[in-house]
Amino acid sequence: MKDAKIAIQVKNLEKVYKLYDKPSDRLKETLGFGRRKRHTEHHALKGVNIDIRQGETVGIIGTNGSGKSTILKIITGVLNPTRGEVIVNGRISALLELGAGFNMEYNGIENIYLNGTMMGFSEKEIDEKLDAILDFADIGEYVHQPVKTYSSGMFVRLAFAVAINIEPEILIVDEALSVGDVFFQAKCYHKFEEFKEMGKTILFVSHDLSSISKYCDRVVLLNQGVKLGEGNPKEMIDTYKQVLVGQYTLEESGEGNLLDDKQLQEAAARQADGAVDKDRDANVNPDLLEYGSKKALIQEYYITDENGTRTSAILKGSRFHIHMKVEMVEDIAAPIFAFTIKTIRGTEITGTNTMFEKSFLESVKAGETKEIIFTQEMNLQGGEYLLSLGVTGYEGDDFTVYHRLYDVLNLTVISDKNTVGFYDMNSSVQVIDG
Repeated sequence: MKDAKIAIQVKNLEKVYKLYDKPSDRLKETLGFGRRKRHTEHHALKGVNIDIRQGETVGIIGTNGSGKSTILKIITGVLNPTRGEVIVNGRISALLELGAGFNMEYNGIENIYLNGTMMGFSEKEIDEKLDAILDFADIGEYVHQPVKTYSSGMFVRLAFAVAINIEPEILIVDEALSVGDVFFQAKCYHKFEEFKEMGKTILFVSHDLSSISKYCDRVVLLNQGVKLGEGNPKEMIDTYKQVLVGQYTLEESGEGNLLDDKQLQEAAARQADGAVDKDRDANVNPDLLEYGSKKALIQEYYITDENGTRTSAILKGSRFHIHMKVEMVEDIAAPIFAFTIKTIRGTEITGTNTMFEKSFLESVKAGETKEIIFTQEMNLQGGEYLLSLGVTGYEGDDFTVYHRLYDVLNLTVISDKNTVGFYDMNSSVQVIDG
């Protein structure tokens, strides 16, 4: 593979966004009113270098905001770099924003030809691929209807079918293999494997570490716009886990700095001594739903991993703790403290409370503060979840909500092995010769 030609070369790539407090500041600066700089700069990419050889499958991983999608958009020409350059040798098909080039007034067939033409294919070449696209999309007679009448599922099926059936030399995928129902996803992964077997060059961005581990020959790790390293999938996934749970920081020099065990312990101790500033915590939902009689108030909440480090990222299979500190404003006969974990689509997956666990059935007085710690093993599949918290109880026969915080914290589960469904039953498998 080292002797293979370069398919994509990224050289000293930088992307800087100008951020304005209000639209008028952008206009004033554009028109040259005054010399005062009216923007702040956000460096999405900082001098990134990557070489991808023909026939390689390369994954890019990193936390949200690390620059993964930005680098893909620059490679595909959607964005221009601030500095640096990208050299591409081969025709690209990009699964980034599915259906971005669709005309909502056109029917499916018309959009296939529109997108194919935009990708550089002649009408004859699209004619030859049409049956394969329609078979893959499998939306029946709806293909003759305007796409504005499609369900979201039909829309992404057609968009995916167009993008993946043009047989590109380079395929770029950004979290696009999770579209449609489970059967369509299986078809997408099968096509992905076909591309790999055909020796196509694939650049793959995903939070699904099991897919990264399974498909990629090499993985690039980004954080805060900086390339931390590249190497085999296991090595980079292990480093990524350290980044997520090890309080990874960037020095002023811009170089990455993974904390050693002693520094991790010191960081955890410092965090244990201080309160979480909910206004500045990036994992706290700024638009959370909050309600209740306020006879009790949830004053503080956070998650810690098995090492006691405050974090929103938990390794699958490890133990973790949900903390909440509650102040009693009035006397309460028997408060119930609870948490619920939901998908980002709002489906409740699991949760418990002190009544279910028979762990606290006492009365409390006004002015008291209680700290509640739920400890459990993380067996959810890798992905993004939302945590809700509550203090409730019964006043006579009436169920009462004292304070409830819906979707208050983001919870990221990091896994390099996902099974079917929401949680892993930790199966062991034997295959025995008959």
